Amino acid sequence: MEALEAIGVLHAEAPFDAPPEVFFGSAGVRGAWEEQHVRALPGGRVIDVRWRSGYSPAAADPEVRRRYLAPPANEWAAARLWLHADRPRPTAILIHGYLGGSYRVEERAWPVRWMFERLGLDLAIPVLPFHGARGARGKRPLFPSSDPRINVEGFRQAIWDLISLRRALMERGAEAVGAMGMSLGGYTTALAMTADRELAFGVPMIPLASIADFARDAGRLVGSEDEQRAQHAALEQAHWPVSPFARPVCVDRSRLLILAGEADRITPASHAERLAAHFGAPVRVFPGGHLLQFGRAEGFREVARMLRDLELLQPR
Repeated sequence: MEALEAIGVLHAEAPFDAPPEVFFGSAGVRGAWEEQHVRALPGGRVIDVRWRSGYSPAAADPEVRRRYLAPPANEWAAARLWLHADRPRPTAILIHGYLGGSYRVEERAWPVRWMFERLGLDLAIPVLPFHGARGARGKRPLFPSSDPRINVEGFRQAIWDLISLRRALMERGAEAVGAMGMSLGGYTTALAMTADRELAFGVPMIPLASIADFARDAGRLVGSEDEQRAQHAALEQAHWPVSPFARPVCVDRSRLLILAGEADRITPASHAERLAAHFGAPVRVFPGGHLLQFGRAEGFREVARMLRDLELLQPR
C-alpha cells in the first residue's frame, strides 16, 4: 500500500501531470522506415514495416529506466500493413490484446479480409511494446506487469508508437486513420482517444478500462473490505497518468463506438459501460465472451455503419 501511494504521489508531478501532447510527446517515425514484402493480394499487397521507436521513459528512477530499456527488441516498433494497390485508403489500426502481436494470429483474430475487401479499408496491425517480435522469446512481456511504474511507461510508449504510425500512414497518403483494439488493445484505443486529436475514429472492443477494476474483480485485492477499497484507490491513482478516465475524449463522439461481450468474464461489460459513460459513446453488446466471440459479426457491421455514415467507406 505505501509503495502504491508513493507512486501515486510521484505521478502527480511533472511530467506526469502534463497535457497529453506534452506527456505523450511529439512522436514520429525517426530514421529509416524499413519495409519487407510479405505477399500479394487481389488488388493489393501485405508488407511488414518497422522503425526505431525513439521512446524515452518519463520516470526519473534509474532502476525503472534500466529495466524498461534493457530488452533491445523493444527499441523497434513494428506493424503489418494491408494496402490497396490503386491508392491509399482510409485506414483502421487494429490493436491486439495481452500476449498477442503475432501477425499470423492477429490476421485470424480480426476479420481482416472482410475489412479489406468488403469495406475497402487499408489496415495496420501494430505490435504493442514487449509483445510479439518486440519481446523476449519464451518469456512473458515485461508490460503490463504488477509494477505500475512499468505499466505507465508501457502505455505511454504504446501511444507514442501509435501516433508515429498514424502520422506515417497519413504521410503516405491515407486521408483518415482510426483505431480499433481488443482487450488490452481496447484500453490502448481508449487511451489514444484522449491523446491523439487526429484519430478519425475509435472503437474499443471487449476493452479493459481500469487495471484497478480488473484486480478487484479478479480477487487480487486482499484484506478487509476497507483495505481492499484503499488498495483499489491506490492502484487507480498509480495508473492515473495513463488512464482513459484522466482526460476528456478528444475525438468527436459521432466517431466513437464501444463493443462489449455479454458473456465476457475477463473484461466484463462493466468495463465497456464505464468507458461509454466517460466518453458519451454508444455501446453495442454481442452475446459471446472474451475469447469465444459468438455474435460479434453484428458488432462489426455496426462499425461499418458508423464508418459509412462518416463517409470513410467506398460506396458499393
